[in-house]
Amino acid sequence: MRRIFLFLTTLLPLLISSCSTGTLQATPEIVTVYSSSSDQPWLNDLYDCAESSVALSRVDNPASADIQLRIGEPKFLTSFAYQIDKEEVLIVTHRQSPVQNLTIEEARALFMGLGDPSVQVWVYASGDDLFEVFDQFVMKGRSVSSSAKIAVTPQQMSDVLNSDVNSIGILPRHWKAGDVRDVYSVATVPVLVITQNEPTGVLNQLIGCLQK
Repeated sequence: MRRIFLFLTTLLPLLISSCSTGTLQATPEIVTVYSSSSDQPWLNDLYDCAESSVALSRVDNPASADIQLRIGEPKFLTSFAYQIDKEEVLIVTHRQSPVQNLTIEEARALFMGLGDPSVQVWVYASGDDLFEVFDQFVMKGRSVSSSAKIAVTPQQMSDVLNSDVNSIGILPRHWKAGDVRDVYSVATVPVLVITQNEPTGVLNQLIGCLQK
């Protein structure tokens, strides 16, 4: 009996040690990410690339992020940028809207408030990456109408355009869905990953994964 007891007391710590060693996992590396709501398709891809080896943490300040996702090039680019895709930005209306295909002059006039007063113009906040693309290629620094309404997200913009035949707004092609049609193609622009420093290690791996 004593011999059996000694055997069990010797074996038990070994079993515990073996089990605990087998369940140990490497602590995932934390990578901070900034993205607007427009960048959701690529944020989903980033989560897929991270898997279990990287923990992504969303931040509100792009300057503090390890990775910034962005549609279109910023006005002043002083960091490292890598293209992972491209996106077409569109001016979109409801299918039953009286607005037909637009020239750039007609589009600019409409968003300046010089067009049909029955048409409600929708844009994004001035700091949004989609608005900056729109401003660069259509408005070229001119002010939009003071009566323009602000959509917080492309989903909100899409919902409005699908429900209101008198509204016109801006959508990336990835977000175009439902009962809408495009009346002007603003531009096809790169989708970028921007980093503060030259990426190494897991950052380099994540960017490589997004580029595949």
